[in-house]
Amino acid sequence: MKFTFTEKRMESSGDLRAYAEKKIGKLDRFFKTEAEAVVTFSTERGRYLAEITIHSNGLFYRASELTSDMYASVDSGVAAIERQIRRNKTRLEKRLREGALEREAAPAYAPVEEEDVEFKIVRRKSFSIKPMSVEEAILQMNLLDHEFFVFKNMDSDEAVSVVYKRHQGGYGLICDDGEDED
Repeated sequence: MKFTFTEKRMESSGDLRAYAEKKIGKLDRFFKTEAEAVVTFSTERGRYLAEITIHSNGLFYRASELTSDMYASVDSGVAAIERQIRRNKTRLEKRLREGALEREAAPAYAPVEEEDVEFKIVRRKSFSIKPMSVEEAILQMNLLDHEFFVFKNMDSDEAVSVVYKRHQGGYGLICDDGEDED
């Protein structure tokens, strides 16, 4: 597993990094290819926050734990990711197309520089958009704990679509296939 460590408003010791590598490295047994882990250590109001994101086979697993001890935050984060992997790997194998866990997503495009406009962009992300079913997109959105997720819809001739969490409960789908569903 490849590791990237980031610190915000604090400096981490070599012991903490080694501890995190050891704990997170145990999750490597779940992945068929080499996974990438991004670990961010920070402090918030006197408490320690460990954010762990693991990317493997086109899927992301993320946990964020805030405790009074950074080592406990790492332990809780690893446990949360392990629960996500176990729960959702079974769900993926049962409900989604074959090979969903093995296939690597190839970059679909390269990011383009945009001109400065009157709206201030405070954060920019780029990612490859892979073809998947609506169910897989909802699963990926829940794994990332996001409010929406952009994907290429396999059911709509790979049109770019968005799934989102509705405030009233359930999920919504935005797609460009000419059909409206309520």
